[in-house]
Amino acid sequence: MVVAVIALVAWALQLMQAASDRQDFSLMLAGCMVCSAAVGLSTVMVLTFTAPEAFSLPGPPPTMEFVPSTPSPALPDRGALAGGALR
Repeated sequence: MVVAVIALVAWALQLMQAASDRQDFSLMLAGCMVCSAAVGLSTVMVLTFTAPEAFSLPGPPPTMEFVPSTPSPALPDRGALAGGALR
């Protein structure tokens, strides 16, 4: 992964150098985007390698317990709601 970050930074510098030589804004923008990708990748690497225990929960995994729900009240008939008109 470190090699990938170094390669991305080298590519970004090449793009920015070409942008400076040609006075081309799109190459400069592409270089900045590649550089930001390298920064993001290195941030993920640092977080992953320095604090792997920060992302795990302490102790055993939680267990699921069955909790019976209370029975729902009985619903009235359709006919009882409409005064007996719908049957």
